Amino acid sequence: MSETRPRSIARLIVGVLTLSAGLAAFFVPLQHAGPYGIPGRGLVGGLLCFAISGVLLARGTPTIARGVALVVSPIVLFFALYGALAELEEVVVLYTEDADLRLWIVDEEGAEWVSMPRSKAEQHGIDGAKLELLRAGATRCVLPRIVEDPIANRRTFDLRQEKYAVQRLGGALGMFGDGPGPETITLRLDPCE
Repeated sequence: MSETRPRSIARLIVGVLTLSAGLAAFFVPLQHAGPYGIPGRGLVGGLLCFAISGVLLARGTPTIARGVALVVSPIVLFFALYGALAELEEVVVLYTEDADLRLWIVDEEGAEWVSMPRSKAEQHGIDGAKLELLRAGATRCVLPRIVEDPIANRRTFDLRQEKYAVQRLGGALGMFGDGPGPETITLRLDPCE
């Protein structure tokens, strides 16, 4: 039984959208200086977008496979696009001994601030370590310090909310809540002396 024209057009549109989102998840990180950031949250979404676009755009794909691909495509598209959009705005790289951490950054009162889960900061030995920071194509030494202040933690969250569209989108979708989580810490990045 052949597809009706509207179904065929819908399949083509969703197939092209998923292919584009999959490519975006992998190509958008290329715009930043420094090491290529393999898509974090977008990795699985990007790979699944490739699979879904293959199912939808290939000739002779069983109807049931096309139906499943169409049903799961909104979820997969969301994760791939979220991963791409998270890298579309300013991303810095904080080089630790064992990892290159890609982070969102904000500026306040002449200082640079980042946030992350406390466990991540402890795992990489960030607090008080002299580390290299790549920002706007230039690398320099910084001294990250955990700021044990809920007001600073909240302020960093609010500044990220103002600066990063994808955080606003995630907040509207309930992904980030209305403030920093209980495990979230703020680090002030002071220049090395």
